[in-house]
Amino acid sequence: MDVRRSNRFLRFIVKPVLFIIFGASALDLMLGIYLADLGPDAHETLLHTTGEWALISLTATLAVTPLTKWLNWSQLANVRRMLGLYVAFYATMHFWVYLQFILGFEWSMIAEELVERPYISIGFIAWLLLLPLAVTSNNWSMRQLGKKWKSLHKFSYVIAILAVWHFTWQVKLDLIEPFVYIAILTILLIPRLKKLAWRGRRQLKNG
Repeated sequence: MDVRRSNRFLRFIVKPVLFIIFGASALDLMLGIYLADLGPDAHETLLHTTGEWALISLTATLAVTPLTKWLNWSQLANVRRMLGLYVAFYATMHFWVYLQFILGFEWSMIAEELVERPYISIGFIAWLLLLPLAVTSNNWSMRQLGKKWKSLHKFSYVIAILAVWHFTWQVKLDLIEPFVYIAILTILLIPRLKKLAWRGRRQLKNG
């Protein structure tokens, strides 16, 4: 497949399909809210679904780089920004649902939860780290930050670890799903962390 055809396929097929797949859950939730059809515990449904799709989007975002190498399709990297914005969207909705429907925006309770429930603190830190990545996911920020942009967006690895930790810590019975995320995250991050460690050792030797 030549570059021009590859770009058209990415732009008119791959991106729209991914946009629909990752946006469908949000649309389904909005429809459920409108029709009051989210089950007997609507707030828990909202919290669980937004959190789950934040993790799915995050995993998919991290999978783009190895897929581009495996498929030898460098243009595929262009979908990473869209997927990253879905991570920010679902994570923010997850946090908002927790604040409004679980805590009722009681700020004293929020501080108490952060202290008494460490997994909440971990999730909150992950969300805070995610915000600058979402804000700088545009061409202007890439130009302004230069090489610092890539360094900043490597925080996605830390965010992924914290997000999976946050999810795993709160699961009490069925640990199959958390272990699946841990396994996927391990596969996706080990090559990256090895590469970063190798670069760090090389810089120390040269410095």
